[in-house]
Amino acid sequence: MAEGRREQPHPLLSSPPASKRPCLRPAPRGPGPGPGHGSGLPSSRYRSPESLLDCAAKAVAEKWAFERVEERFERIPEPVQRRIVYWSFPRNEKEICMYSSFQCRVAGEEDGLPFRRGIRLLETGCVENVLQVGKCDKYNEPATSSEPEVTHKVAISFDRCKITSVTCGCGNKDIFYCAHVVALSLYRIRKPEQVKLRLPISETLFQMNRDQLQKLVQYLITAHHTEVLPTAQKLADEILSSNSEINQVHGAPDPTAGASIDDDNCWHLDEDQVREQVKQFLSQGGYYGSGKQLNSMFAKVREMLRMRDSNGARMLTLITEQFMADPRLSLWRQQGTGMTDKCRQLWDELGALWVCVVLNPHCKSDEKMGWLKQLKKWGDMDVCPLEDGNYDSLSRPRRTVFSRAVEACDLHWQDSHLQRIISSDFYMSPSYQREGESLLFSPQGLPLWLDHVPTACARVDALRSHGYSREALRLAVAIINTLRLQQTRQMDIYKHQKKELLQRGITSTTNLEGWVGHPLDPIGCLFTTLTETCRLLCFSSDGDPKPPAYNHVPVWGSPDSGESYLTLALEVALMGMGQQRIMPEGLYAQDKVCRNEEQIVAKLQELELDDLLVHTLRKQAVQLLEAGPFSGLGEVIHRESVPMHTFAKYLFSALLPHDAELAYKVALRAMRLPVLESTAGAGDVGHSHHGISIVPSRYPRWFTLGHLESQQCELASTMLTAAKGDMLRLRTVLEAIQKNIHSSSLIFKLAQDAFKIATPADSPPDITLLNVALELGLQVMRMTLSTLNWRRREMVRWLVTCATEVGLRALVSILQSWYTLFTPTEATSIVAATVMSHNTILRLSLDYPQREELASCARTLALQCAMKDPQNCALSALTLCEKDHIAFETAYQIVIDAASTGMTYSQLFTIARYMEHRGYPLRSFKLASLAMTHLNLAYNQDTHPAINDVLWACALSHSLGKNELAAIIPLVVKSVHCATVLSDILRRCTMTAPGLAGIPGRRNSGKLMSTDKAPLRQLLDATISAYINTTHSRLTHISPRHYGEFIEFLSKARETFLLAQDGHIQFAQFIDNLKQIYKGKKKLMMLVRERFG
Repeated sequence: MAEGRREQPHPLLSSPPASKRPCLRPAPRGPGPGPGHGSGLPSSRYRSPESLLDCAAKAVAEKWAFERVEERFERIPEPVQRRIVYWSFPRNEKEICMYSSFQCRVAGEEDGLPFRRGIRLLETGCVENVLQVGKCDKYNEPATSSEPEVTHKVAISFDRCKITSVTCGCGNKDIFYCAHVVALSLYRIRKPEQVKLRLPISETLFQMNRDQLQKLVQYLITAHHTEVLPTAQKLADEILSSNSEINQVHGAPDPTAGASIDDDNCWHLDEDQVREQVKQFLSQGGYYGSGKQLNSMFAKVREMLRMRDSNGARMLTLITEQFMADPRLSLWRQQGTGMTDKCRQLWDELGALWVCVVLNPHCKSDEKMGWLKQLKKWGDMDVCPLEDGNYDSLSRPRRTVFSRAVEACDLHWQDSHLQRIISSDFYMSPSYQREGESLLFSPQGLPLWLDHVPTACARVDALRSHGYSREALRLAVAIINTLRLQQTRQMDIYKHQKKELLQRGITSTTNLEGWVGHPLDPIGCLFTTLTETCRLLCFSSDGDPKPPAYNHVPVWGSPDSGESYLTLALEVALMGMGQQRIMPEGLYAQDKVCRNEEQIVAKLQELELDDLLVHTLRKQAVQLLEAGPFSGLGEVIHRESVPMHTFAKYLFSALLPHDAELAYKVALRAMRLPVLESTAGAGDVGHSHHGISIVPSRYPRWFTLGHLESQQCELASTMLTAAKGDMLRLRTVLEAIQKNIHSSSLIFKLAQDAFKIATPADSPPDITLLNVALELGLQVMRMTLSTLNWRRREMVRWLVTCATEVGLRALVSILQSWYTLFTPTEATSIVAATVMSHNTILRLSLDYPQREELASCARTLALQCAMKDPQNCALSALTLCEKDHIAFETAYQIVIDAASTGMTYSQLFTIARYMEHRGYPLRSFKLASLAMTHLNLAYNQDTHPAINDVLWACALSHSLGKNELAAIIPLVVKSVHCATVLSDILRRCTMTAPGLAGIPGRRNSGKLMSTDKAPLRQLLDATISAYINTTHSRLTHISPRHYGEFIEFLSKARETFLLAQDGHIQFAQFIDNLKQIYKGKKKLMMLVRERFG
């Protein structure tokens, strides 16, 4: 270990206001040096009882300022002073840990935390030269092997078992104590006998004579003349002046004697660092783990409150000031945009913490009034966030995140009944007073606390947060007894109204304020309070905490011996989750309901269900089913009641191994979604599951509907999985899905899930579940048949796959009822084509009669679709009917009948090419001729997509013979006005002899056709005419940059003109006419003369 340079401990650089010590008073008298001059606790080897002196000194050191001790007693023996000074230092390492790390757990912490580093410094012997002067500790800490050689000087002031100020030469800038302060503090706690102890410096000065005092002052000035001399001279001048202020005060300050009576006695907290760090975290906008850091600071506030440390409220005030100064608040308000979810949750925690602070059972009234004033000031600011997020309801007064805390300031703890509840485990009413109604006790004599449930739970949270865990448990039990009694009475009320409500089918009874998603989180508070006392702390071999485990702790004072805090926690969670409540207004409030519900379910899933918990679970599930409109699982609920899907999914999974009948009853009851019942039609509701979903024509809107529907789907999927192999249950679940789920995409997801579960890779398929998947798929087809859905083709293909797995009868069924499931295009191009594919035949291992049956159904479907939509289905119908002559002829006749009315030239050309490919050239020619009658090709459409079809049709006619060519040329002349296309057709017809198709009964003459005779004469004339018309059209708006292109166009025209007998004369006349008509275009005409003369 490297040794640092040895320097004398320096005086305190800064200290809190010190108590005034008298300059002249009798010297203390006593029996001599106190016990263990600097000694600490008795040796651990000899555990002897503490002396009366130590017991008294400990009590005085913790509660009284030293100044008050001096005022109370005329003289204090030196041994007594030494023991008071000795016991004034903090005794609990947990308190040191609280101010040196975010987490309070001492063992297993990360090595980087100041507390862990401080322990390491202490254990490696880095703490040296420790001296305690009154209520100040100092030491030098040499460097470690991994750091440069430097000695850090540390000074700590303390009073009444609290560290009131710290100074370290390392220059630490953090809200926590540095490792060096931790090392010194732990050294003082663990090794007090090794600390040199001196009385407050005023006591030492009192024992000196004038010469000694003068020598002390002069040596002090000599040692630190540059720092001390100006101050020393100033003080000397004031003391020598009889009228100075310093001479008007009796005594003089002593920083080593602790704080003054009037000073606040609290742990040292660097306020500037708290402000700076919160400001820095907020400026990062939730990135880089800043949200986690802020939550850690909130946890630190709760830890301080639990230790009953006044710095908890102080630190929370500093945090809140920085939150209110966040510049983003004004920006969000001006832009009308909402804050992020993470930021919103931080504000919620801030408001909840203030409720805990103001509900401190032992806070002073003036302290509470100060908080109330500050909370109102923050709440009145325009930028203060609202309790319901960004939704500002016009029907209710403005409520901010601090409104609950302001209201909590009016609560008090003086109620005698409340005091008896929290102070005793055995507070019950006498047996002779248990007859009749009582507001204070249940019929069993257990105490009740009739209060607004969230407010009552806020009291529990406050007790627990301030370290009164036993009192919090007692109040929590009283609240649960109250909820039990209310549940019983509600069930009695429902029994008298049941017949009427069931006839109406709906109720207006609901809770306007739900417990789940409430800003005060009452259910989560009760659950945490009750389970904390049952939680077992388990750590793995490497020191990391294991998942929580719980054991049963009997309820103190409960007449039911089988009741434990764990069963109560489960019971209250089920009661809260099952509460029938109306959906709150606003996006954030609705999202918070969903989030809080998932948080409670996650906590419930941590419980390992034993017989006691299963009994509680079954009992509460039955009560929720029978509680009518007061339960979200009752037979009749409000239309806008919060759905129970997430809760029911947990109940179903938990109950299934123990009571399957009850599990299915709960889950099936929870499948409903009443808010959609009056708005969903027979078709698809069409909610988008990627954005915000809302209920049409409803105010306020359900922003979380997409999430709620997905939870409904997950519940249904869970039931389908569990019911595999049970035909009756599967049928029941299927009916519930068909009745309650209104989104096609979600039903499709369920169908896919069921199909996947029913067809495992390593075992035979479950035909019952496959049929359920098929039923759901058929429903999806019907729902989306008349609506737009981008997944429709995927759905159709999946249904055919599912029907194939089910078997031949399923395929025949969907083919025969295609018109209720598919469009004609889908039925022919996807369904029938897939069914008739070779892979399907092999998959089903069909024999010949079965293949024929399937093919007959497919052909019937094809003809029906062709009749209904010939434009899109004719080609598919011809393809499907190829192997059946009668069906094929029928399909062809359908095409011919539809050709003159609804079909386009492109559709007809496609079918014509198909016919040629299949060996029907004459039918192909007929269809091509019909297509030509629908075509109109303008003079400038030389890149039209139909040009290839026209050239193909003419080539087909030419190959069939002169008669067919003569028949199609008039159609071409009528439909095509583009000169280049006509010339291309003409050139192709003159290059080969007609009649090369080799049709039986036809003879090929082998002679080339002349352009001077029919039918090519008509085509030649039309081509020349098209060139002339096109030329004039182009010259109307021609620009110089197109002159070269135009000359090339005339060259092609000349080639066509020369095909006629007098073509050269016609072309020459044509050129002369151009020169005369367009003589104004001199440059162009010059180019024409250069090329054509």
